[in-house]
Amino acid sequence: MTDNIVLVNSDDLLNLYGEAPPLGQLRLRSLNMDWRGPTVTLRVDLSSFPAVVPQEWQGEELDTVQCHLQFLAVEDFSLAEWEPPVASASFRVQPLKENRRIRVRVTGAGVALEFTSNSAVQVGHVSAFKISPDGTDRERHIFLKKLDRLRYEFIPGTEEKTFYGRI
Repeated sequence: MTDNIVLVNSDDLLNLYGEAPPLGQLRLRSLNMDWRGPTVTLRVDLSSFPAVVPQEWQGEELDTVQCHLQFLAVEDFSLAEWEPPVASASFRVQPLKENRRIRVRVTGAGVALEFTSNSAVQVGHVSAFKISPDGTDRERHIFLKKLDRLRYEFIPGTEEKTFYGRI
């Protein structure tokens, strides 16, 4: 589902997967809205784990890749249902005719989210972890970026504005 979006700062994902990973199905962990921009940032688990992992991840028990997807210039925001985490969400993007805009729909048991945004989507805070038996992501995360690795070993609480608001 990345045909209609331009992934910005996607080098980490491209290095892991060789191409943009499929986003059609994902696990939605959190949603952050910021009036500046305005932006919507989704923290998601990707549906597949890369075959070849970076050196930082070698020798670790990891099975899930997580990242933030940040949408810019958000309008027409609608959140009809929100009961996180959403174990399996359908992520659909439809191109709009005007000014490189897209309509984003994220639906599943526990979420009904829809908005329009610019087609350029920021990617950040890429990490790997071993998912808990109960499906949570409270285990230790190993981030790809050195600054993230220095600052975070576990996913911080939602009060950590620099983690959720900045990519």
